[in-house]
Amino acid sequence: MRNNLKKPWFVFVVTFLAITLPLCLFPINLFQGEIIVQEGLAETRIQAPLSLSYFLGLGYSEEDMIGIKDFYLLPQGIILGVLFTLGIPALIAMRAHYRKTPVKDNEVLDK
Repeated sequence: MRNNLKKPWFVFVVTFLAITLPLCLFPINLFQGEIIVQEGLAETRIQAPLSLSYFLGLGYSEEDMIGIKDFYLLPQGIILGVLFTLGIPALIAMRAHYRKTPVKDNEVLDK
């Protein structure tokens, strides 16, 4: 297991799953989105934080969806979702890659 922690792809997959699974399985409202509410013929748009689990059909009941026509993430929410699910695991994997790369004694980092 310790040798696997030195492999960047293994570290990426493990951290990706460790971050993405809770975000997709539990209703953690972090991502900026918009909800379209249908009231008769009128539509109202409400900006609210949404969870990734809502898009998988988890974290809400059918009673909560009465009157809701649609919901989606705004660009800020999409960017935050990509940063959480791909960016953080990529940075941790890059750290694992650089940790296993030895630095030579005669190499000067700042010239």
